Amino acid sequence: MIKELLDHNKVWAAGKVADDPEYFNRLSELQAPDYLWIGCSDSRVPANVITGLEPGEVFVHRNVANLVHPGDINMLSVLEHAVDTLKVKHIIVCGHYGCGGISAAMDGHQHGVIDHWLQPVRDIAVQYAGVLASFEDEEARLNRLCELTIEAQVQGLARTPIIQASRQRGENIQIHGWVYGLTNGLLNDLHCCNGAQK
Repeated sequence: MIKELLDHNKVWAAGKVADDPEYFNRLSELQAPDYLWIGCSDSRVPANVITGLEPGEVFVHRNVANLVHPGDINMLSVLEHAVDTLKVKHIIVCGHYGCGGISAAMDGHQHGVIDHWLQPVRDIAVQYAGVLASFEDEEARLNRLCELTIEAQVQGLARTPIIQASRQRGENIQIHGWVYGLTNGLLNDLHCCNGAQK
């Protein structure tokens, strides 16, 4: 199976060169994406594929349930590089319906280390308990919790010292909250943008 991946890579690379002999030369010389994507690790939600962007057009960070932990050095390093070095104009926090992380946070079972990671999801569920209780259907309730979690990550990102410093420098990075539908392949804007719309 591993060899198949390497074989697929050779076919893909050869196809790119056949279509455009300078493709890899151009790609290797410059990384100047306008977008930072903070998404879920779920293999069914690849940022480039679902947005129709080429390699080099989006800088990507992924973790379980697309969370923005204020102590996550990995995420903060990606954010700092995207903001300070790459000068991205938009940050997209993208979750997806049917997220296993959201479900695991709420199923009442112990899952190990991931339970610590998912605590913010449970905190959001407590904060919005009344809203979530209005959904009789479990899937609809989890989908709404997914949306509320994305909205909370957008607001949390806006409060990070990295974003605050960029705004003090006069930069206006827009932070967007989107959710992806696994069953229809569509991205939906949750209209919780933080930053002046352009």
